[in-house]
Amino acid sequence: MTSTRLTHAMRMGLRSLAAHRLRSVLTALGIILGVASVIVMLAVGEAARAEALRQLEDLGANTILIRSVKPQDQPDSKAGVDLLAFGLTDVDLRRIRNTIPTVVSAMPARESRRIVRHRDRKLDARLLGVTPDFFRQHNLKVDHGRPIADVDETRFENVAVLGAGAADVLFPGQDPVGKGISLDDIDGPRQYTVIGVTEPKTLAGATEAGANADLNRVVFIPFATDRLRFGRDLITWRTGSTQVEKLEISQITVTVEKTEDVKKTAAVIESLLDQYHPRKDVTVFVPLELLQKAEQTQRLFTLVLGAIAGVSLLVGGIGIMNIMLATVTERTREIGVRRAMGAKRRDIASQFLVETVILSCGGGFLGVAVGIGGAYLVTWLAELPVIIRAWSPVLAFGVSVLVGLVSGIYPARRAALLDPIEALRHE
Repeated sequence: MTSTRLTHAMRMGLRSLAAHRLRSVLTALGIILGVASVIVMLAVGEAARAEALRQLEDLGANTILIRSVKPQDQPDSKAGVDLLAFGLTDVDLRRIRNTIPTVVSAMPARESRRIVRHRDRKLDARLLGVTPDFFRQHNLKVDHGRPIADVDETRFENVAVLGAGAADVLFPGQDPVGKGISLDDIDGPRQYTVIGVTEPKTLAGATEAGANADLNRVVFIPFATDRLRFGRDLITWRTGSTQVEKLEISQITVTVEKTEDVKKTAAVIESLLDQYHPRKDVTVFVPLELLQKAEQTQRLFTLVLGAIAGVSLLVGGIGIMNIMLATVTERTREIGVRRAMGAKRRDIASQFLVETVILSCGGGFLGVAVGIGGAYLVTWLAELPVIIRAWSPVLAFGVSVLVGLVSGIYPARRAALLDPIEALRHE
């Protein structure tokens, strides 16, 4: 088709569409909504995926979590007391640090339940004895004050960092930094100075690791201080029984230098621990595996959302075909007159094709604008990050044009094949 014929076809197409403005708008509306829904759905899927992965990355793609697990077998009876010693030990920690070359660091933590008091307020909280690296490894940020430092660890300082929930319970409407809390240890009540308060935090994937995901109602103290004040072995007496539980380390967080070495290192650690823990009282958890599974799940979720939105584009294309078929019937006499005046079949076909392309392109452009605006609105309402991949508006627009073009081929061909004499007789 020459440029003159194309220009003439576009002019006639625009004139025809302008003659039926409402019908043209309603026809394009299907494409507009289809394109907009594709962009919004893909943006929501990407935002949900990014948020889920961000939470999982808090556990660290280069980390391995080793947790102590209470075994199912019967405890040992000594002097009329059932002693259940289980879990990770200092020896395990040294073995991991000294025998596995891919391990950059291995940091212990110990967890227990303690009554925390401030004046007349008290809280049954999780007490975590942690090293200074714990906050960095778990992406746990201090809202005000400071986290536990190396000097607190080496000097066995009586300092504590409160989770956001613990701070709200013990110090409602107050700034707890610099104030004191009381913890009962083996020598009786002891005062700890609050040095910081963390931001609200929940670790995604921690449940799969056998850990408590909620870090809000937690009190953090230096690991060395925890050992000094509560003993090297954590002894727990079970109420109403003679059972005693003995635990040295609740968790070891291992950091590996390269991501590609994580799974291999985890397998080596698991093999090493199995030699000394036949009762299976430790578990090895790899956040990277959960991260990869989450990526696959979220990618599938995004594809499903995009496919659902794509159906609306298909419906819009069917609407265009329906309207163009009706237009062919309506303009049968006009087609006969044009053919009688020398217009060729390709001229007739091109005019109807141009009209469908104008409808689909116009609807596509408006749909992109509406879709981007809708994506910002939906993600803002859902408090998710706005993520619109550059390819999604291009893909949605391209598909809308293709759908419009395909939908217009049959009506255009039908118009071109009309017999001029029969068309002139049409009323």
